[in-house]
Amino acid sequence: RPITYQSQYIAVVANKMSAPNAETVTVAGKHCESGDVLIKDIKLPSCEPGDCLVVTATGAYNYSMASNYNRVPRPAAVLVGNGEANVIIQRETYQDLLQKDRLPERLLNN
Repeated sequence: RPITYQSQYIAVVANKMSAPNAETVTVAGKHCESGDVLIKDIKLPSCEPGDCLVVTATGAYNYSMASNYNRVPRPAAVLVGNGEANVIIQRETYQDLLQKDRLPERLLNN
């Protein structure tokens, strides 16, 4: 959405809210495209595996606008509030993506 609509997003590292914003980074999606960038040049605390990056109001990255572009499964949807986090939609698996695919019999016999 940023490349299409010039949307601007805010991100925080939820488990480091009191840490100093020490690094300038770009937050990008997992698709190998120049347009798959959510936020350029944002200052965030130093991140490491296991940290929880929260990007609010994400438009196309929101579940209601998500697609299986490049056959990538959609992530889980998590509702956070009052100190609790609950999965409200389970993440998709590759099996979920493939379960409706069908090959014509004529292609299976070659």
